[in-house]
Amino acid sequence: MTETSTDIKHTALHEKHAELAASFTDFGGWDMPLKYGSELAEHNAVRSTAGLFDLSHMGEVWLTGPQAGEALNTALAGNLSVMKVGKAKYSLILNEAGKIIDDLIVYRLGEERFLVVPNAGNAPVVAAELAKRAAGFDVVVDDASARTSLIAVQGPNAEAIVVSMAADEQTVTAVKELNYYAAIEVVLGGIDVLLARTGYTGEDGFELIIANEDATAIWDKTVAAGKDHELVPCGLASRDSLRLEAGMPLYGNELSIERTPFDAGFGPVVSFKKTENFVGREALEALRGQTPARKLVGLKGLGKRAGRGGYAIVKDGETIGEITSGQPSPTLGYPVALGYVDVAFSEVGTELDVDLRGKTLPFVVVELPFYTRAK
Repeated sequence: MTETSTDIKHTALHEKHAELAASFTDFGGWDMPLKYGSELAEHNAVRSTAGLFDLSHMGEVWLTGPQAGEALNTALAGNLSVMKVGKAKYSLILNEAGKIIDDLIVYRLGEERFLVVPNAGNAPVVAAELAKRAAGFDVVVDDASARTSLIAVQGPNAEAIVVSMAADEQTVTAVKELNYYAAIEVVLGGIDVLLARTGYTGEDGFELIIANEDATAIWDKTVAAGKDHELVPCGLASRDSLRLEAGMPLYGNELSIERTPFDAGFGPVVSFKKTENFVGREALEALRGQTPARKLVGLKGLGKRAGRGGYAIVKDGETIGEITSGQPSPTLGYPVALGYVDVAFSEVGTELDVDLRGKTLPFVVVELPFYTRAK
């Protein structure tokens, strides 16, 4: 990764995006492609064929050693030491007050080898916290973020694209048999890749973690493999609309340092069964069994205008919540939103209004996710 004089960071693929005439945006201190042409076309490509994303702004922190699992169980809210090798798990890192520093994915690649992938803007903080919390354990913490790239292939044709880069039948079989939230180390297009069947779009797909020096080559090989499968480069705009339809939270919107896992409906992510005294445990123990004042819900717009983050949610003229993310759904054809509402108004079917800059329009609480892919 490189930085300019203004400290804006560039991924190893920045020149590729510039060649494709991408529109760029500052995201967590990174100059990232927002879109290459039509964000609607990019969104629809992921839903119907396949999309290619540069996610190299995400962090990658390795924990290796005999006590790596124990260290992670102390550092994070989930029970990571019981993970099977080759599996991935969604987890949270909390502060002492039980509030969310970040949400992240943990991969177990060996008995003593784990990879933690935090969000871009939080990666330095998470890496520092992991190192601090691992002190005293027989484990090595290695922040590999600056030397690692990550691309994602998402959509119905994702498997066919990745399979076409496999060099032998053994790798083809391994890719096809890879389950959701699992990962393997393979060679694709002659390049060593950590291949995970994970994503942030609601579609089937893969994330490819590689060394920076291999990023351009794997991007080009993936583009070439995708020519017969209608693969389209996609930016952060479509990634956001895709994840919203899939009901997936975004740190800084649905999740923040102001909220606990219980507030966000992520109580099941927290393991109270494990013996380790993880950071934030005492604070959360005191909150167990209590009902949070507000609950995160999905909202379907009954009109054409979308509610946006920060808009007030209203019931009988009284503000009872706030939208955290919202926009028109390209797939479903109506506005969707995520937001926190007073728990008394959180039941599915509850009719509410959203204040769209002085004009209230009707919304209704619905089940999440808004969109589920056909399997």
